[in-house]
Amino acid sequence: MLQKKLTLYGLTMIAVGSCIGSGIFATPGQIVSAVPNAVLVLAVWALGGVIALTGALTFSELGGMFPKSGGVYVYLKEAYGELAGFLYGWVILLVINTGALAGLCAAFAEYLKIFVPGMSEGAKTGIAAITMLVLTGINIFGVNVSQGLSNFFTTLKLLAIAAIIVAGFVFFDSAKVPLDFSLGENLPPNLATAMLTGLIGVLFSVGGWHHASYVAGEALDAPRTVPRAMFLGVLIVTGMYMLVNLAYMLLLPLEAIASTRTVAGDAIATLAPWGGKAVAVAIALSIFGTISIYTMSAPRIYYAMAEDGIFFKQLAWVHPRWRTPVVAMLVQVAWALAVLLFFQGLFDKIITFVTFMDIAFMGLAGAAIYVFRKKLPAAERPVRAWGYPVVPAIFVLISAAFAVNTLLERPEQAVPGLLILVLGVGVYFLLKFLRK
Repeated sequence: MLQKKLTLYGLTMIAVGSCIGSGIFATPGQIVSAVPNAVLVLAVWALGGVIALTGALTFSELGGMFPKSGGVYVYLKEAYGELAGFLYGWVILLVINTGALAGLCAAFAEYLKIFVPGMSEGAKTGIAAITMLVLTGINIFGVNVSQGLSNFFTTLKLLAIAAIIVAGFVFFDSAKVPLDFSLGENLPPNLATAMLTGLIGVLFSVGGWHHASYVAGEALDAPRTVPRAMFLGVLIVTGMYMLVNLAYMLLLPLEAIASTRTVAGDAIATLAPWGGKAVAVAIALSIFGTISIYTMSAPRIYYAMAEDGIFFKQLAWVHPRWRTPVVAMLVQVAWALAVLLFFQGLFDKIITFVTFMDIAFMGLAGAAIYVFRKKLPAAERPVRAWGYPVVPAIFVLISAAFAVNTLLERPEQAVPGLLILVLGVGVYFLLKFLRK
């Protein structure tokens, strides 16, 4: 029996901490390119908050039903069968986690370019690859720098966000940055398509909210505190992200935001060159810390799946001396390097590749709530999704619309993910045949 000790405050902090990553410093340019209008930029971030909120409320019920397993692959396996669980593990390894790792390394290298303005794209990709290899090597040998410094890196991230928000509101000069909050200017020809395309960067930035739902079985008064914590957590993150994006727009014209991949450093650099570099250092360090954590923690997912017998058993091998899942870590870094090179180190393309498949599976997992309500009506549900069946339907339908739109508008990044998925189906049946 899990010990019920998590309070509303603790659950809210889990919801907030699992959302705030490095995307907020790297994705705004991509979003402004899709919706070059100040009101629409804030609207697409708000829409991302709605998706995160409806998803979190849906997953709070799923997390309560499977508190010990605590993973999306379990929801998929229990709702749709072993193939669905295997395919989620397959895309986690070959698309979502490895792609996110490649994207983080690309973002880290982008912020280093502030200090070396003439850095070529090839050199940037090389730095991203070296960073990935070095941190994987450190964590393979069990030198866990991630755990000791994670709080430090998170604090840097929050301080950088706070500094940008304060600077934007204090130093805004309408003569230098004319900000138009009307809907009559720069409207994209197809508003729905543009908003869904802008969601690529938003959903990458708010990703992680579902991790907070996994602890529903350990919450005090779970039916009340979990939905409230999800609601508060998503509101805090969405509000913070909208404020920092507004600050970007108070310091930089929309055209400048759309053309940069280092918006946070560029925004503060308008006030003082040293300030821009100081923020860039803080952001680069926080991204570096996230990469280090990722190289250590993500392989544990493959390890757990292999231990459960749902994935390749070799990934469960632990080095007898270093006590780390070496095979899982080496497979992850090898494929992440392949993703980095395939997309030529371009952050925007990598996160589209990742987010398309991630949201498609999140939507499918969210739809599992309807399957369980029908298949397991008497199952224990310490948390019941608020607003059922409407709230889960909003999450599932927007997720589906996002996936379809991404496939149509960004096929060069979405199709490779689908091909990997199809390959996974063949691998699943091959492994099943070999086990007979």
